[in-house]
Amino acid sequence: MADLFDGYLLGQQWDEMFGAVGDPRPPYSGLFASLQPIAGEELAARADLLSQTYRDAGVTFAHAGEEQPFPLDIVPRVIGADEWDVIEGGVAQRVHALEAFLADVYGAGQVFADRVVPRSVVTTSAHFHRQAHGLVPPNGVRVHVSGIDLVRDEAGDFRVLEDNLRSPSGVSYVITNRAAMSQVLPELFADHRIQPVDDYPTRLLAALKASAPSNVADPTVVVLTPGVYNSAYFEHALLARQMGVELVEGRDLVCAGNQVSMRTTDGQRRVDVIYRRIDDEFLDPVHFRPDSVIGCAGVLNAARAGRVTIANAVGNGVADDKLLFTWVPDLVRYYLGEEPVLQNAETYRLDDRDTVEWVLESLDQLVLKPVDGSGGKGIVIGPRADEKTLAELAVKVRATPRDWIAQKPIGLSTCPTLVGGRIAPRHVDLRPFAVNDGDKVWVLPGGLTRVALPEGELVVNSSQGGGSKDTWVLSRPRPVDGDVEEPARDLTTVEFTPADLPEEPPVPDPGPVNDNALAQSQQQQQGATLAMVAPGVVAPC
Repeated sequence: MADLFDGYLLGQQWDEMFGAVGDPRPPYSGLFASLQPIAGEELAARADLLSQTYRDAGVTFAHAGEEQPFPLDIVPRVIGADEWDVIEGGVAQRVHALEAFLADVYGAGQVFADRVVPRSVVTTSAHFHRQAHGLVPPNGVRVHVSGIDLVRDEAGDFRVLEDNLRSPSGVSYVITNRAAMSQVLPELFADHRIQPVDDYPTRLLAALKASAPSNVADPTVVVLTPGVYNSAYFEHALLARQMGVELVEGRDLVCAGNQVSMRTTDGQRRVDVIYRRIDDEFLDPVHFRPDSVIGCAGVLNAARAGRVTIANAVGNGVADDKLLFTWVPDLVRYYLGEEPVLQNAETYRLDDRDTVEWVLESLDQLVLKPVDGSGGKGIVIGPRADEKTLAELAVKVRATPRDWIAQKPIGLSTCPTLVGGRIAPRHVDLRPFAVNDGDKVWVLPGGLTRVALPEGELVVNSSQGGGSKDTWVLSRPRPVDGDVEEPARDLTTVEFTPADLPEEPPVPDPGPVNDNALAQSQQQQQGATLAMVAPGVVAPC
């Protein structure tokens, strides 16, 4: 019997699979037993097949100036049912509180009057837009889709690292990862009760339709993309196809008399909901950047008139500003009257002189993040930075402390990863995706696990050379005799083919319960699913 985990070293960080060497944690016991009989050479061969599958399907990522297959590690991440209940409840709670906060910010502003959050924190945010003040969505939802980034600390507790409430990307990887994994390792799916991920497009479409103007019986939904040169174009096209709606660019839309329409071969057709994947600043040249050619002039006026819904809402960025992040636990208590289920990573805001001076003296012991940064850009990990970098950082922090937050380093948990033909620990995070339809916040089981592939690396973002893992949320054990069991659900995603996507777009610039029969059927179906993108389409960050 091959020992794939021979030499697997446990560090000071929490390891997702092992509590001690050779002793897997309960959620991983099945996976550990399933992987053990597989020879290292066979697993490596399957990993090569997995990579080739992604390469042939065109799921690539621009890194270091080259188009590369997006790295998908063959060892999945597993989350037990009890753990998932905590994550699911904590994410939903957080979204509810942030929804209430956004309604307050662009409405009565009671949160400021009650001195929960200083008004200046909001008004000085780069993502606060006065143009959105008084704009109330038809069903009151501003955060239709959110991605809450989580890490597990040294004690094994999940902590929130940041919130993403504008246009969180990466859910396409959740779908394609499951498709690829079930094709390459179908026997693992036959041995585990894994919650499916195929609900996402249906849930998203239902939430978008629920947000349409109240007088519309059969809403028309579109996905607005900046175009093929955007790094997340693959995701835009995939979601449009799986929801069965049109993928449009700004030039396909026209706004007249506060009514948005799209140009079609049969003339103009009314648009009721725009799931936009364009930043606020480029959405409407009338109110924001007048030089933008990727938005639609007048769309914000149409939204204010109640003729169209923009999802996610304009101005959401003020609630995922990393400085505002430090107040979210207070917002949960203020709006919901509850204690936060998920705690923040320990974070310091530089809002007084003493804190700034302490941070400046402790730069080599802290992690500094720009409040409006994304994709890992601008982050300085003090313990790993050289003197020159810290000196330059000190100048920036002293000049504009509002632009920075400081966090104590967290020893991100590790997960077994296939590296160079051997299983080794690598740091991971987790981005669960939540969909809000106005009645309930639904959290996609699992979400996106990102993995830092270089040894010891803590930045897991794809743009920084990271990869991803299929994330399995286990269902609870089968009920005993006499109990009623829910029907088995298929694990497959919705099928789609290359013909459903634009042909040969230019390569962008760098920048559950199932048995063996079900698993075999699933493998056949996934073969079609993976023929999913035209060559050259780039996956999101």
